[in-house]
Amino acid sequence: MAVVDVKSEITGKVWKLDTTPGDALGEDDTILTLESMKMEIPVLSPSAGKLKEILVAEGDSVKEGQVVARLEK
Repeated sequence: MAVVDVKSEITGKVWKLDTTPGDALGEDDTILTLESMKMEIPVLSPSAGKLKEILVAEGDSVKEGQVVARLEK
């Protein structure tokens, strides 16, 4: 199985985890939601697969390009 790194496209704070490891995801399903400048921005699954792990917790700060989750294809 291939493991795909899911990266944040923006700098922000983790507002909400929308999934848990083990969940089956479709392409463009929301994994977690970031808050930046009072806007909520979803981090989407790049492809269908199973969520292997989430590398951040609610309230954590993330930088643009940071790996926030891993998906098994």
